[in-house]
Amino acid sequence: MAPLPNRHLTSVLLRREGELFLFDGGEGTQVSLRRLNLRWKKISAIFISHTHADHVTGIPGILMLSSQVDRAEPLYIFGPPRIAEYIETSRRVLDMYINYEIIVKEITEAQIVYQAEDFHVRCFPLKHTKPCMGYTLEEYERPGEFHPEKALNLGVPQGPLWSRLQRGETITLENGKTVTPGDIMGEKRSGRKFSFVTDTLYFPRIAEEVEGSDFLVCEGMFTREIEDDARDKKHMTSEQAAFIARDARVKKLALIHYSPRYAERELKELLREAQKIFPRSVLSRDRAVHPIEYAD
Repeated sequence: MAPLPNRHLTSVLLRREGELFLFDGGEGTQVSLRRLNLRWKKISAIFISHTHADHVTGIPGILMLSSQVDRAEPLYIFGPPRIAEYIETSRRVLDMYINYEIIVKEITEAQIVYQAEDFHVRCFPLKHTKPCMGYTLEEYERPGEFHPEKALNLGVPQGPLWSRLQRGETITLENGKTVTPGDIMGEKRSGRKFSFVTDTLYFPRIAEEVEGSDFLVCEGMFTREIEDDARDKKHMTSEQAAFIARDARVKKLALIHYSPRYAERELKELLREAQKIFPRSVLSRDRAVHPIEYAD
């Protein structure tokens, strides 16, 4: 809710195969982005949970700084109602110089909002004091492992035919023999799933939406002793975040969006309560890096 000297407001940058996605952009996001060795001005899309100031006040500066690079691709911004008004008003009042296309899409219900060839980003509604969305980025199944020795044994010479088989094509050799991808490749392998949930009342359906996530970033704002206060403000405790991680069978949970009432040493209590329920819980930190590995 308020930035601290050693703690910026909520924002998560996800890098996937060189492409960057930003989830929320609170005050101070630029500071952290500038200290990361990433081409963050090439962010493909920004996903906003809701339009409370602590989640969006860093966005105007990011939009302006992104004009300092040659950018041919549009920037997509997704969020609940009024995000388009916020972006447009900021551009007009600040007289922004923008040399690339900004496409803003408002969302009100669960749906796929960003579609690519091998993954998509899906949103789902949360329960906060104003319309709020959670997000998941989920990769599709990957091709199985390619076995060069099998290809050679079947008479497939190294070269373009190998590439065609790896793309899923069936080929015919000069001798008329047909070779399918299944002849030289293993079983399909699962992709990865990332989920982002913040500013919401706890309710069990969240676990269904983030089911099987390899990495879940989830609000754990308060300790259990003030759960009633959390409920009144439509926020969650770290323990409730851990319930979601446990029930959704995620691989790793990173808590985020701590109340400013907790100083650095007191954050350990949030972590302790979460780890009692879900041992693979960690505290998110400014500019901390969490690799998301493939399961196989």
